[in-house]
Amino acid sequence: MLILTRKPGEKILIGDNIELTLIDIRGNQARIGFAAPTNTTILRYEVFERIQEENKIAANSALDSSELDKITITSTSLRKKS
Repeated sequence: MLILTRKPGEKILIGDNIELTLIDIRGNQARIGFAAPTNTTILRYEVFERIQEENKIAANSALDSSELDKITITSTSLRKKS
């Protein structure tokens, strides 16, 4: 792990196109700004962990192909509710 010391207003460049700026430090919290291409996903780690957990739960509860034969779709279930 690379550990850097930055002062407010100083920046860090990751690769060629992701820029981190230390915006402010208040007590034990740092405000960090990110400039990255729009196709780059930026998540707080705790959000990433929650997504991974939810995906794992969804994958474990997914229907297998033998259960799909038991599902019946009727025309009434496809009607738009008014």
